[in-house]
Amino acid sequence: MTISTSSEFAIEINGLTKNYGDKFAVAGIDLTVSKGEIFALLGPNGAGKTTTVEILEGFRNLSSGEIKVLGFDPATKGEAGRSWRNKIGIVLQSTTDAADLTVQETVEHFSHYYKNPRDVDEVIDEVGLREKAKEFARNLSGGQRRRLDVALGIIGSPELLFLDEPTTGFDPEARRAFWDLLNKLRSEGTTIFLTTHYLDEAEALADRVGVIANGKIIEIAPPATLGNRANAPARITWLENGKIQEIESINPTAEVQKLMSRLSGEIPQLQIIRPNLEDIYLRMIGENR
Repeated sequence: MTISTSSEFAIEINGLTKNYGDKFAVAGIDLTVSKGEIFALLGPNGAGKTTTVEILEGFRNLSSGEIKVLGFDPATKGEAGRSWRNKIGIVLQSTTDAADLTVQETVEHFSHYYKNPRDVDEVIDEVGLREKAKEFARNLSGGQRRRLDVALGIIGSPELLFLDEPTTGFDPEARRAFWDLLNKLRSEGTTIFLTTHYLDEAEALADRVGVIANGKIIEIAPPATLGNRANAPARITWLENGKIQEIESINPTAEVQKLMSRLSGEIPQLQIIRPNLEDIYLRMIGENR
């Protein structure tokens, strides 16, 4: 793969490695992320996710390879680097800044770092912190603090938004509201690079997912087709002779027809369950340990 000069990609990675002595945290990654895409990077702890993202964000230097983020090398310093960073939004796993400011003051303060910030009140509303706007950041719950982190990540109207485990501590309602916000940002043209341990989140949001293990990308595909998911065996369960029966089949329709014939029509408690993204992901990780 060769890094192109095309403007269609927000992120381009060619042969990325990061090693510490003889240990490789990232062992050769090729990846492109299109502008306007939501891309989710999945992998177990220690797989190389965080290292990869930190290199893309400019917080860590690569050992070898070539990367372009919005057409720019994140390791470059100086005025060009500052201009580039103005286009980037970042939500880290955890932060402790601005504890002595209110939510309103914090978002207002961070808005001044950017040339084209979003409306402060609109952002506070979008992350669900209107009722906490006058509360000090240090008094927020973990989930509320996470919402504030997200507000700081999007206040600058970023072209590219990095989200590292963004909904940790969110209740189900807040997570769904956050998903709506991300879809709104995508519709406005924002590219989103997401890491998450919530597989339902990746399935609901991502145009494509990449699975990383041992510093290497195993596969990149849309959630519906990852790991040949569309053709994976389905689990069929039903009640017969007072017991739940179970079989797996790549052709569940034929199996159900056989059951209908044998049971003379109705199949008690019939369920056909195809593997979800989590099933496929766990299988892929297990095969690459």
